[in-house]
Amino acid sequence: MSYRLGVDVGGTFTDLLVIDEKSGRTFRDKVPSTPHDPSEAVIAGARQLCGKAGIEPQELALFLHGTTVATNAVLEHKIARVGLIVTEGYRHILQIARSLVPGGLAAWIVWPKPEPMAPLEATIEAPERVGADGKVVRPLDEAKLRLNLKRLGEEKVEAITICLINSYMNDVHERRVAEICAEELPGIPVSLSADILPEMQEYERALTTVANSAVRPTVSRYVGNLERELRAWGTEAKLSLLRSDGGLMSAEKSRNAPVNLLMSGPAGGVAGAVWIAKNSGHPNVLTLDMGGTSTDVALIEDYQARLRRETSVGHLTVRASSLDVKTVGAGGGSIASVPELTKALRVGPQSAGAVPGPACYGRGGELPTVTDANVVLGYLPENLLGGTFKLDREAARRSVQTVADALGLSLMEAAAGIIAIVNETMFGALRLVSVQQGYDPRDFALMAFGGAGPLHGNAMGKLMGSWPVIIPPSPGVLCAYGDATTRLRVDAQRSFNKLVTQTNDTEVAAVIADLATQVTGELEAEGVPAADQELRFEIDVRYAGQAFEVPLSIPRGGGIADLTERFDAEHKRLFTFNLSVPQELVNIRVVALGKSANVEAERIPAGNGSPAAAKVRDHEVWMDGEARPAIIYDRSKLRAGDLVEGPAVITEMDSTTLVLNGHTALVDDFGNLLINPA
Repeated sequence: MSYRLGVDVGGTFTDLLVIDEKSGRTFRDKVPSTPHDPSEAVIAGARQLCGKAGIEPQELALFLHGTTVATNAVLEHKIARVGLIVTEGYRHILQIARSLVPGGLAAWIVWPKPEPMAPLEATIEAPERVGADGKVVRPLDEAKLRLNLKRLGEEKVEAITICLINSYMNDVHERRVAEICAEELPGIPVSLSADILPEMQEYERALTTVANSAVRPTVSRYVGNLERELRAWGTEAKLSLLRSDGGLMSAEKSRNAPVNLLMSGPAGGVAGAVWIAKNSGHPNVLTLDMGGTSTDVALIEDYQARLRRETSVGHLTVRASSLDVKTVGAGGGSIASVPELTKALRVGPQSAGAVPGPACYGRGGELPTVTDANVVLGYLPENLLGGTFKLDREAARRSVQTVADALGLSLMEAAAGIIAIVNETMFGALRLVSVQQGYDPRDFALMAFGGAGPLHGNAMGKLMGSWPVIIPPSPGVLCAYGDATTRLRVDAQRSFNKLVTQTNDTEVAAVIADLATQVTGELEAEGVPAADQELRFEIDVRYAGQAFEVPLSIPRGGGIADLTERFDAEHKRLFTFNLSVPQELVNIRVVALGKSANVEAERIPAGNGSPAAAKVRDHEVWMDGEARPAIIYDRSKLRAGDLVEGPAVITEMDSTTLVLNGHTALVDDFGNLLINPA
């Protein structure tokens, strides 16, 4: 038998899911994350899950992993010391940067400019020049370059970036500089901008490649440790990591181009949501992935997640494709506080994380969190993870009482206030990916998942007007499901930079064909035959004179006329106006996708419409300002067609779903809960 194992590392829990590729049967588990070394929880959880499922390590064919290692390295500034090599005369490229200052009015007064990842003292010049047409204007002075390289040795750099002017047109000098670096500074990893981002705009190209170098040693160590531990366990499973854009990349590629992993963690949830959306028949979905530390939201339109040409982590924004995910510091572990100065309740972004965790976890945490508030209100029963994890209700009450005392409220009012504020925080994030992108959230369903998402999904549906609220099976490990069901992805791009009046369909098709040959070959080298590959084509378009582009897909054989018409429509949707100037084709990209997982969603047995057989016990919750009778149900005993009336709490191994008063949850054929107003 052949199995694929998906693993997603979160701030609080590490989620694992094994899929039998033949039958589609799944096995799932959650273990506490190990922030000091994420690989410990990954390996321990994999061993534990396979032991429970009776799966031998030799039976694992694929080990698919979404990781936050690169993200955390940037956020915590635990990055390598990077040496930068630029064309002579461009040494201050990172210091000059762009003129854009983030923030609102007068932000420039208070905005602290981030320190460049490659310091000026570790930046040297290469005496050379390639023209904008790709022709060598000034040959590389190798002797002078070797002298300059001594400074990088003195600076004790741990990684090197090479970014020369116009190398996206001709990379001959970058390749030669890399060879000289290997001779003069052996053992230091070298990243070339021609490999990482062969596009125009030298600042973005330099910044993206420097970011790649900055996280490369950290990611390389992590991937190496993981591979060694897997081999020691006895599995030959092929390790692949989830990219920021929702595709998979091999372990070897992730070592060389880790900048593509910066949003690896959130991408797993969106990939899993697309899978569930297709099975449930909802093409347009807003996703709410609420974990212990943060919440990620995204928009899926016509079964496709929106992609961005940029990836942002903290103050860093690089030119690398990623799913359009917004993240806010609102999770089950978000800490509630009442500052002495304002006496106003705040929730997050600080989190209790996995250690010590919320007060109700009984691990020494005493600060009130969102999870504690859910426990106090009765939304979260005492038993989690199938009864293996017991919550301390009294500890939760004591922690939330500190908030109640500070605000002069009752215990229940304070707990309800904590929930209301965290919901408003997530509401703001959902508006960013919907309303502010020109979409009406009432045209979308809302899918809530993650460990805490199903507790808040019904409330978010009310705020957004998005129905139904979909709670997928095993919502707490949906990110791992996304990791396990996604496909290998390889892409290549080329700067084109021509007005539509200066080119034609034949010229564009020739570039696309050339790039298609390149990506097809790369994926074949990964073991995916051409017959199993799917090719997608994208072109970045803008109006002449604009400084930003809109990426658009284009069908094979599609023409420029159709592309410009769709660009005008998309530009008007995004910005409410069009310009009467020619459009410009800036970059052309081809994406090759590997074969989809041979996994089908499991149908569940049909019921008689009554959830009575799944009833665990009567319960009481605080809702709408008063105590109300409720029922706790065991989700594993619900059947297709069963209708649960709120207030109700539906429990399962990895998550808990709350159905509000005046709402119902219908179980569909695949076990999804569809929550609607009654």
